[in-house]
Amino acid sequence: MTHTRLSFLAMAIFLFITLAGCTKKEPEQPKTTMPEPMQPTISSAPANNVANIRWTKPERWVQQGERAMRVATYTISAATGDKENGECAVFYFGSGQGGNVDDNINRWIGQFESGGKHNRSSKEINAMKVTLVQISGAYLSPSGPMMESTGKKENYRLLGAIIETPEGPVFFKLTGPAKTVADAEKEFDGLVNSITK
Repeated sequence: MTHTRLSFLAMAIFLFITLAGCTKKEPEQPKTTMPEPMQPTISSAPANNVANIRWTKPERWVQQGERAMRVATYTISAATGDKENGECAVFYFGSGQGGNVDDNINRWIGQFESGGKHNRSSKEINAMKVTLVQISGAYLSPSGPMMESTGKKENYRLLGAIIETPEGPVFFKLTGPAKTVADAEKEFDGLVNSITK
């Protein structure tokens, strides 16, 4: 091997060693995994309290999902022979909101053709005044922000209860085919009588 070739080989080895030292690998950092973002938890517990009062939902009534303007909505299975389920809606608009008792009962009466057949009564439950109303006849099925009729439903009933609390009135309104509502009447009374502060 010639002197030139040896010098070239020595130079190549020197460069290789130098470059190998310069490209020294950084020690591998331990991998860290970011925690999963927290998912919101959705409570399966029924919404059975508002305005500092509580009530007990009848066992067979089914809690619906959230609905605009409502504290809670319950479905009551249709009685044999009825084609539609009943529904109980709970409303609360805040202190000084939602109108007075008479205005609301008159509005409910107005949701039936010619006012239907109706009667009202009142009682006290746990030091709170409760006004009750029963209406039957052809229901005009109001819906939407303007509460326009979506079609007449014959042989319907409404059971209503307005609980007067210091934080404002709480409204319970059960509607459905007459037979379905008759089947649920004791349960509705039980719900109303269960109300406590």
